[in-house]
Amino acid sequence: MEFPLHHAHRWDVSPKEARLIQQQMCHHVVERDLLPERIATVAGIDAGFENGGKVTRAAVAVLSFPKLELVESAVVRLPTQFPYVPGLLSFREIPAVIEAMRLLTILPDLILCDGQGRAHPLRFGIASHLGVLLNMPTIGVAKSRLIGEHVAVPARKGAWVELTHKEEVIGAVLRTRAGVRPLFVSTGHRVSLPTALDFTLRCVGRYRLPETTRQAHALASG
Repeated sequence: MEFPLHHAHRWDVSPKEARLIQQQMCHHVVERDLLPERIATVAGIDAGFENGGKVTRAAVAVLSFPKLELVESAVVRLPTQFPYVPGLLSFREIPAVIEAMRLLTILPDLILCDGQGRAHPLRFGIASHLGVLLNMPTIGVAKSRLIGEHVAVPARKGAWVELTHKEEVIGAVLRTRAGVRPLFVSTGHRVSLPTALDFTLRCVGRYRLPETTRQAHALASG
């Protein structure tokens, strides 16, 4: 599937240049709901690495919504071009993710990314970066905290607390299963935080991770 990239930029950049790109592009993030009227498909994206990190293996899994049944998937392997640098995950993973998405015949209505959105030092994690490039609604659903502070999350399923950084709410810490470690949810692009929390919970099945992320991770991990 061919689709134009919005605010496209070079990928063969240094970490310093990458941070400058983040600083420029973060202003394009939309934190209000601009979603299709009906969400019929949701997708998860994830990336793993092979051959000692020399190869990036990116996967996208498209699920029906709300049944969460797998309807399409794609996996791409590309040479890894960017080093591992905390906060610059998108520059390492997105080129392969985009190529995987080009293999789809179904364009998902909403993408849940295994990583941060606004909950990022420059407010431009992989979910925001991908969302702005594709001009698609995205949500960041991370397994661990990158930055920010929060109070204790109640143990019940669906409980959440704000994640803040420098007196700004940058996301939420969400309990997807009772008594299980929470996830870190943030706006990616074209989705408000309350809507991001709602869809994340609605994409959770029997496990801690949303089915979107879980199935994409299985593909990316082999």
